[in-house]
Amino acid sequence: MLTRSSKSILALLITGALSTSVYAAPENLADFHGEMGSCDTCHATKKGPTDDNLSYENAQCTSCHGSLEEVAEGEREGIVSPHQSHLIGDISCTSCHAGHEKSVTYCDSCHSFEYQMPFAGKWQREFVPVNADKAAQDKAIAKGAKETTDVVIIGSGGAGLAAAVSARNNGAKVILLEKEPVAGGNTKLAAGGMNAAETKAQAKLNIEDKKQIMIDDTMKGGRDLNDPELVKVLANNSSDSIDWLTALGADLTDVGRMGGASVNRSHRPTGGAGVGAHVAQVLWDAAVNKGADIRLNSRVVRIVEDATGKVTGVLVKGAYTGYYLINTDAVVIATGGFAKNNERVAQYDPKLKGFKATNHAGATGDGLDVAELAGAATKDLQYVQAHPTYSPVGGVMVTEAVRGNGAILVNRDGKRFVNEITTRDKASAAILAQKGESAYLVFDDSVRKSLSKIEGYIHLHIVNEGKTLDELATKLNMPAAALTKTLADYNGMVSTGKDTQFERPDLPRELVSAPYYAIEVAPAVHHTMGGVAIDTKTEVKGKSGKNIPGMFAAGEITGGVHGANRLGGNAISDIVTFGRIAGEQAAKYAKDH
Repeated sequence: MLTRSSKSILALLITGALSTSVYAAPENLADFHGEMGSCDTCHATKKGPTDDNLSYENAQCTSCHGSLEEVAEGEREGIVSPHQSHLIGDISCTSCHAGHEKSVTYCDSCHSFEYQMPFAGKWQREFVPVNADKAAQDKAIAKGAKETTDVVIIGSGGAGLAAAVSARNNGAKVILLEKEPVAGGNTKLAAGGMNAAETKAQAKLNIEDKKQIMIDDTMKGGRDLNDPELVKVLANNSSDSIDWLTALGADLTDVGRMGGASVNRSHRPTGGAGVGAHVAQVLWDAAVNKGADIRLNSRVVRIVEDATGKVTGVLVKGAYTGYYLINTDAVVIATGGFAKNNERVAQYDPKLKGFKATNHAGATGDGLDVAELAGAATKDLQYVQAHPTYSPVGGVMVTEAVRGNGAILVNRDGKRFVNEITTRDKASAAILAQKGESAYLVFDDSVRKSLSKIEGYIHLHIVNEGKTLDELATKLNMPAAALTKTLADYNGMVSTGKDTQFERPDLPRELVSAPYYAIEVAPAVHHTMGGVAIDTKTEVKGKSGKNIPGMFAAGEITGGVHGANRLGGNAISDIVTFGRIAGEQAAKYAKDH
C-alpha cells in the first residue's frame, strides 16, 4: 500500500508540480513505485498484466490519483492540460504512463502540449506490417482458437461502436478489438456535426430540407464519382440515425451548416460542442451497457477463412497477451482510414507527400491490409482529402463549424480570397495558393459565443486575440487598414445578404463584436475516401467479384460513399448509419450460419 506521503510525492510528480530531480530519480514508474511497495502495488499478480486493457493497473492508478478531472484540477494554471481531454471510455492512465519503460504523452501523436511528464520519453510510432511475423502467426492459428463468439468487430471508432450496439441489439455475442490504448478512433476528434435531412431538430428550427437534397449535395461534393446507391443509404437513413442516437442519450439539437451543404443539416450538441467525442461516448456507454466485450491494445493481424473463402475467425496480437485466435461467424471491419500514414497517402496522391495529418495515431491503414489479405476488393483509393483548417501551431484540426458559424479566411495581406464554406478540396487549394501556404481564420466574439468548441482552441493556446482589429492585425504582422476594410466590406455584404466577392451562400452574422480572434490554418491530410468495396448491406466485395461470406465493413475503411471528396458532416452520418447496418447484418448472418 502507498503511504500518504508517497501518494503526495507521486501526485506532485504526475501533475508536474515537482521535478524528478528533487526526488531520487528513478528511471521509470515501476522503479518509483517499487520504492513504495512491490509488484502488487500495480499488478494483480507477480506475472504482470492479466488483460490487454490493463484493467487492474488503471484501477490502481485512479484509486490513488482520482479521475482525469481530479488530476486536472491539481495542475498548474495556464498549462495545456492533457487530462482535460476528449478521450472516451474508461480511464486509461497507462496510455501515457508506462511502468517498465519510458512513459510517453500519447496526445503528442497529434499535438504537443510541452507537458513535462515524469519519467517521460519521446513519442514515436513505428509502423509494423500486419504480416511481419507470419511464422509466429501461422503457429498461433494452428494452435487453435482460444474462444468463440458470434461477431468480431475490428476498430472502436464510431462505426465499430455503432456496429457493436446494433449487433447486441440483434442478439449477437460481440467482441470488439481496438489496437490503440484508447478508444474512439478519429470519431473522438470530430468536431463539426452530423449531417442528416428531414430531422425533428430541423423541423423545430423551421429548416426545410429533403433527403434528396442531401443526396444531390453529396454527389456534387464527390464530383459524381460516389456510388449512388450507397449515397441513398446514407441520406435516406440519416434522420433515423439521429433518432437512434437520441434514444441512446445523445444531444444533437443544435443545427448548423458545413461546406458543400445547401441547407443547415449539421447536427451537434447544444451550444455547438464537439460532436465526435459526444457521439463516441454515447455509443461506448451503450455498447458496454449492452454487454459488448471491448478490448484495447488488441491488434487484429489476420482474418481467417476456410477453403471456400468463408470467414471463420480472426488472429489477434494482444500487447500483453500475445497472439491468440478467436473463432467467429462474422467480422465487421471498422478500422478507419490511413491518413496518418503519409508514405501510403503519397503513393496515391504525391502532392500530399510530407503533409501533416489531422487523424489519431492509429489511422495507418493496417485494417485495409488485413482486409486485402483476406481477399477484399478496393475502390477509390486515389482520393485523399486535405482539411483546409489545421492549426500548425497546435497540431489540431479547427472544425469547419467555425467557418459555418461566420468566421472568414484572410491571407497575410489581410484580404479574403475564397468562399469559406466551399468544399474542402477547393478551400485547401485556395489556402495553398496564398503567401506562406497558410491563412488566418478570423472571427469575433459573437462567433466565439455561438460555438463552445472554440473554448478548446483557446485552451490549446492557438488563438490570437485583439481588443481591436488594429491590435489583432499587429499581432499577425498584417496591414491593419487592409484587415479593417476586409471586415467592413464583408459586414456590408452580410447586411445585404449577398456575397458579391466569392458567392458565399450562407452569411450568418456581421463580425462587429470585439474582441476579435484569429487562428493560423493550413491544409492537412484529413480523410481517405477510398477503401474496401461494399454493397448496400455493408457486405464486403471480394476481388473475385463475389461477396466474401461473413465479412462486413463500415466507416472510413470503405470506399464509394464519398466519391472524390467528402462533405463536412457526412463522416459521422456515414459511420453511424453504416455501422448500424453492419452490426445488424453481421448478427443476422451469424444467427443463420
